[in-house]
Amino acid sequence: MKFNTKTIHGGQQPDPAYGSVMPPIYQTSTYAQTTPGGHKGYEYSRSANPTRTALENSFASIENGEFGLAFGSGLAAIDAVIKLLEPGDEVISTNDLYGGTYRLFTSIFKKFGIKFNFIGMGNASNIENYITDNTKLIWVETPTNPMMNIIDIKTTATIAKRHNVLLAVDNTFATPYLQRPLELGADIVMHSATKYLGGHSDLVMGALIVKDKDLADRLYFIQNASGAVCGPQDSFLALRGIKTLHVRMQRHCENGRAVAEYLASHPKIENVYWPGFESHPNHDIAKEQMSDFGGMVSFTTKGNNYQQSIKIVENLKVFTLAESLGGVESLAGHPASMTHASIPKEEREKTGVVDSLIRLSVGIEDGVDLIADLKQAIG
Repeated sequence: MKFNTKTIHGGQQPDPAYGSVMPPIYQTSTYAQTTPGGHKGYEYSRSANPTRTALENSFASIENGEFGLAFGSGLAAIDAVIKLLEPGDEVISTNDLYGGTYRLFTSIFKKFGIKFNFIGMGNASNIENYITDNTKLIWVETPTNPMMNIIDIKTTATIAKRHNVLLAVDNTFATPYLQRPLELGADIVMHSATKYLGGHSDLVMGALIVKDKDLADRLYFIQNASGAVCGPQDSFLALRGIKTLHVRMQRHCENGRAVAEYLASHPKIENVYWPGFESHPNHDIAKEQMSDFGGMVSFTTKGNNYQQSIKIVENLKVFTLAESLGGVESLAGHPASMTHASIPKEEREKTGVVDSLIRLSVGIEDGVDLIADLKQAIG
């Protein structure tokens, strides 16, 4: 089954009760049993819910995995992965990382004895220099948030397997429409399904997808024991969103390219970060592991002008100044004071997250209107 068909039919069957094409919203916490332990596969909705099961099957299908898990947020999904570890274990992660992930690693799990090494992963072979006997996980974002750096998943997977280390890839920016890390050797794929998978800025959710049953069973245990699951209403909304993922991503990519090229030609813009440019570091790797370059674009103003950048985001009219990304509507953000504010200034500036950086989530509106909006806002 091709990807565009999987988004609609993958892992899905008509509901057995009445043949409902869309899985119903099973708004229930518990299920009747005929005898203690005698039930129809569901006993309590923290453990499993039919609507959530349908969504988890869809997650697995579109990532070409075997097992999907849905969580109450992207960070809840990441939390579950780190709970696979024990005190004394070490994690290697990119130094250009979503601020919420960085905060979870350094402010929550570090105090439980897990060591995190944040390194540049532009040259994937560099990762091997940081692996020790205690390294148990490599955590990758690609493209990274917000600098749009590209990390070679296949090479990283080869290194991870050589050292018997798990590789997890945050695939939120690319989505399985553009990139499928399990096919490139990753062990775990994570999504903030709040973003492109949901696609309509109306839910908060996380996802994990794996191929290995033993790993899936460990994660299912953590999901149930910790309880950070999503509800049936949000599961229904995410299923609805996934059905149009392929057509939305096509327009995101088209508009993302147009916006990136416009910004690159603007005399008041210093740097534009978008992996579709041939000049972008690791552009060739992006071409190899992605089918297109997505709708996320970051840029800085001339002279790293903080006030000018703030004026731009405040003057936008079609783009909305807001947290998050991946919805049908175009959003603009100021990472230094919004998504990455939890990272110390000195640390974030080392990776390029300077005070003038603006991050755009380019939506599916008419590209002409988006360009016109940027033109009037930048001046």
